[in-house]
Amino acid sequence: MAVRASLSRFPLDAEIQEFSGIPWGVVVTPFSQRDEHGVAPAYGSSGHLLPRCENCWAYFNTYCELEQWAWTCALCGSLNGLSSQAIDRYSQPQACAEMSSSFIDLELPVDEAVNAMQARPVYVAAVDLASSEDFLELVKSSLLAALEALGPGSLFGLVTFSHKIGLYDVQGPIPVAKNVFISPESDGGLQINLDDVMPLLSFLAPVETCKDRIAAALETLKPITSWERTSSAGQGLDGVLFGGRGFGAAMEALISYLSSEYGSTFVLARVFAFLSGPPDYGAGQLDTRRYGEQYASRKEDADKALLPEQTPFYKDLAAAAVQAGVCVDLFAITNEYTDLASLKFLSIESGGSLFLYSHTDDSTLPQDMYRMLSRPYAFGCVLRLRTSSEFKLGHSYGHFFPDPQYENVQHIICCDSFATYAYDFEFSNSSGFSRHTDPPVLQIAFQYSTVVPDEEALKTESNSGPRPTFLVKRRLRIRTIQYTTAGSINDLYDNVDSETVLSILVHKVILASLEQGVREGRLLLRDWLVILTAQYNDAYKLVHYDNGNSVSHVDVSFSQCPQLQPLPRLVFALLRNPLLRFHEEGVHPDYRIYLQCLFSVLEPSSLNLAVYPLLTSYATPEKQAYPRHSLSRAALLTSGSPIFLLDAFTNLIVYYSTTADPNIPFPPPHDCLLRSTINKLKQERSITPKLAFIRGGQDDASAFENYLIEEQDVDGTGITSVMGFVSFLEDITRDTAEYLK
Repeated sequence: MAVRASLSRFPLDAEIQEFSGIPWGVVVTPFSQRDEHGVAPAYGSSGHLLPRCENCWAYFNTYCELEQWAWTCALCGSLNGLSSQAIDRYSQPQACAEMSSSFIDLELPVDEAVNAMQARPVYVAAVDLASSEDFLELVKSSLLAALEALGPGSLFGLVTFSHKIGLYDVQGPIPVAKNVFISPESDGGLQINLDDVMPLLSFLAPVETCKDRIAAALETLKPITSWERTSSAGQGLDGVLFGGRGFGAAMEALISYLSSEYGSTFVLARVFAFLSGPPDYGAGQLDTRRYGEQYASRKEDADKALLPEQTPFYKDLAAAAVQAGVCVDLFAITNEYTDLASLKFLSIESGGSLFLYSHTDDSTLPQDMYRMLSRPYAFGCVLRLRTSSEFKLGHSYGHFFPDPQYENVQHIICCDSFATYAYDFEFSNSSGFSRHTDPPVLQIAFQYSTVVPDEEALKTESNSGPRPTFLVKRRLRIRTIQYTTAGSINDLYDNVDSETVLSILVHKVILASLEQGVREGRLLLRDWLVILTAQYNDAYKLVHYDNGNSVSHVDVSFSQCPQLQPLPRLVFALLRNPLLRFHEEGVHPDYRIYLQCLFSVLEPSSLNLAVYPLLTSYATPEKQAYPRHSLSRAALLTSGSPIFLLDAFTNLIVYYSTTADPNIPFPPPHDCLLRSTINKLKQERSITPKLAFIRGGQDDASAFENYLIEEQDVDGTGITSVMGFVSFLEDITRDTAEYLK
């Protein structure tokens, strides 16, 4: 569990926090196997015996005062009695994880009925047949890669959708598809339940014995013909022809199908939904005409109108998926408007991911599928943050399902080691942390399950024996952190983590964009930087007044505080990012939604790369020259280096300058330092970055040059010019001077 705070020393009181201008909060990656310093948790058992405070329900931890018969809660200060069992337990503290570390992972007892059902992971692929041959070829190769990543004991199901739903039985000698037609009515269900078409246990096939048959079934997938599309299509609003892609009805039926066996056949099901365009048939169909030229004629703000969902159907479906223990990963492979603003809830609220690929020819979908299924994940997760009494949680951000009953409790159906969540804090009262009280304490509890092979069963069975038995392991991971406080603004600024500040800012501007539009999100971000600059100049006594009123010499580069220096460049880069650029600048609304979903789950260092890429130079493929450059053409000219590596998180670009010696091998050899660096970066990513090699003066270098943003201007209107970052700082300087008057 990695936890990074925007301020490593907490503000002493609300006045200091408000005056500083720095968002106060933490970013948490709960299923990370190590903390932010690389330290693993102390593992133990009997998590259900861990004492809890009778007042605030916090767990006993190393910061609590332990007496012979009682303990004092480090969060609320309440005195709690110890049971005789706990007294015996703590008489040998060296045997207790919670006595040796503030970061623990304890096993919890699991209902034997859960393991009696031989818990097996369930995966279902839902494939769009209202698509093209290229789309299906990509999906086939991706699912073949997925089958290689799935461990023994996994159950796999294949379903297709168009104007009908196809269920595949792959357990016999020849794959057989059984179809049920979807009602063209937008509120109509199926005429027959899927479990009446095929029993679920006939549909879900064991991967270890049916892999070849599943592969054979994939080869039979063909797009529906134009005749089938025309015959199934219906007349939509204003006589527009709809039909062919009944995604909403298919997912509604599939989730209901799986829910019937939740808790008896499986404890988690993951659905991989492959979509080639907008749902346009049956329940959940979307009107994609809202995207287009009509906004110009109606004088509507496209950036504001295209961000909210147009129907609650998929949000309601996500709630049903959560209840059924189903996690949905949505893979949209299309360059047409698909309205991901409506579809996204099905994936993000069920604990899944949303992927967008604009082309089939250079898609990284097979690699992403394999990577996603190869890494460990937890399911049935409950995440809860508790604080000492002087402060409390403000907002929570991330892909989770909030508990309908308990405040500040999040349910996460599926969580891997990269999934990250953010929280901001506020004071409970005006007095804050008194200098005479105990330091502030934050406790994060993460309860989760994993499916593991039953080692005892594996040892005793023969090769011809029964299939491996799998067990559900339930664990409780707890991290308790004690923070010091900063009694002055200067002290607070010296303890800023700029990457975590960026993470919280991104969540805030995404929320503002969704509620009020992209323009408001941009203004919020820009105003924040102006206010921060003003507070910093005031705190460091850098403001000079001329003629009694006008302000001269505003330090906009934060020269007195290294921790704040990255922030102007990060804000500038975020304003240039498609996340916050305007519709008229050519930003596709689905791409904006994809970025919102991606940026919302990235841990701070990865998000920093996605917003402001890292540009490194090399003297040769074997020797690095400079570890970091600004994103400007001037940096290329002044460095004198022939080779540059740009890491933009989703893209890796190797650029050979026009002045590079022609004798330097291009592309770089596979056994050189540069290639080793690239391979390491690719292995560490949650998604597969695209890799490109560009030779300046010979290849089209626009893909690389588009990242050199510091020559592009940003102002409140979003209009670009050739002036760039320098003029942006000048504008911030002027606005700060005006603010300080």
